[in-house]
Amino acid sequence: MTERSGSGRRMSRRQALGLLGLGAATVAVGATGWATSGAAGPTRSGIAPPSGETLQVPAELASRQGRLGLDLSAAPGAPLAGRDASAWGYNGSSPGPTLRVRPGDQLALRLHNRLDQPTNLHTHGLRVSPEGNSDNPFLHIAPGESFDYRITVPSEHPPGTFWYHPHAHGHVADQLSAGLAGALIVDDGSEPSVTTDRVLVVTDATLGTGGPVPADGRSRMAGRQGELLLLNGQHQPTIPCATGDVERWRLINATTSRTLTLRLDAHPLTRIALDGITLPTAVRSDTVRLAPGNRTDVLVRPDRPGTFALIATTEARSAMGMGMGPGGAAVDAETTTVATLAPSGPPRPPSALPTFPAGEGPTRDATTGTRRLAFSMGMGPGGMGPGGMNPGGMGPGGQGMTFGFDGRAYDADRTDQTVALGAVEEWTVTNPTPMAHPFHLHVWPFEVLADSARTPTTATLQDVVLVPAQGWVRLRIPFTAQTGRSVYHCHVLDHEDLGMMATIAVN
Repeated sequence: MTERSGSGRRMSRRQALGLLGLGAATVAVGATGWATSGAAGPTRSGIAPPSGETLQVPAELASRQGRLGLDLSAAPGAPLAGRDASAWGYNGSSPGPTLRVRPGDQLALRLHNRLDQPTNLHTHGLRVSPEGNSDNPFLHIAPGESFDYRITVPSEHPPGTFWYHPHAHGHVADQLSAGLAGALIVDDGSEPSVTTDRVLVVTDATLGTGGPVPADGRSRMAGRQGELLLLNGQHQPTIPCATGDVERWRLINATTSRTLTLRLDAHPLTRIALDGITLPTAVRSDTVRLAPGNRTDVLVRPDRPGTFALIATTEARSAMGMGMGPGGAAVDAETTTVATLAPSGPPRPPSALPTFPAGEGPTRDATTGTRRLAFSMGMGPGGMGPGGMNPGGMGPGGQGMTFGFDGRAYDADRTDQTVALGAVEEWTVTNPTPMAHPFHLHVWPFEVLADSARTPTTATLQDVVLVPAQGWVRLRIPFTAQTGRSVYHCHVLDHEDLGMMATIAVN
């Protein structure tokens, strides 16, 4: 095991021009450990038909007497989408087991790395120590090694839906898209009961004749999207229930790059939580929107029998001026069925849904400081395109192409922001680039005050927010929970791996 992962990946100018369609053929950056079909690029076996299978629930491991102890093995060989796809999984499954803890518990987890590349574990959204053998993003556990995590959940930690996934810089997108993710629930016993409490992990994958296939360089630049959108590792499963049942769906967007808008045919979705925090008031809506890494909890109550599609629309991501496709569109919008809800039984009249106590609200303490930071994508001399394609370059000597913040690629040995414990700061995060980027800050959640798209605010805390292309968001961050050193980054995880990440120390 080693700590700190060094600087971000940096492409040569020749590679960058190739990826932009201006020079040599597209070049793959990095390896995934998945079989590919040859130098000409990955082959695909086509979109699988709907499985028709009943939705499977990940195994659940719950704490006892203040402790959850387990062995978690990251290894190839997990089935995916009903195939023996040699995907990667935790303890042989993708998604991995759901971990359920209570405030004040200790998570004692031994992670075994059975992969051919380094890995680690990030408890996404938990307000825990980012240092030592806790939620430390700088750890790298080498192939064949094991590591003992000891993560203490604070006694005041709010209940909610969180998740875990790898965070070894340079390998994150490969490992998540290969299947390494799982849900993590904090349960304090205070929330009202429902008929069924479901964990629904949304992932995507591209499966070739030999199993999953790697992303090429162009896909990494835009942020890869798998051909299949999966729910709990299944392709278009069926969710059986009874009419009148009140279902709680804990929806986790564990894709590497997709911003999803979800809707359920003929049924409203009553949103009760965002990123693990219960909303002050439940919001009834036809749709919910999730950037990569976001979670939302919704209540669903079918009042009549039938079959109703859960439909996901993936937002297009523009790359105007980057040569990413016709008309400048890097990734087109896409709509697909994720699952089918199949209630049975006689029609039921509408009835009131349970009321959930409001979660922690934003701090009202005075603001102690302000900062501005910016996503950046750039090339050396001869660079091109609007919004962050900096002619002066961002790498040594101005050569090559770099993803980063404030004109600098990630360097684990550099501290980019230093904050005093107890500070309450307003950050303006700007995005001069031609595509939207989800901003994620480890450990310290924030309130979204406003953004350039005039998105309605939620008056609660969250840990991922989508920053519009050539736009901005303004955040209020209370640095009151933990001290230590961690990171903030783009949650299009290919971009993170390419250097769009920075460090923060709270002292």
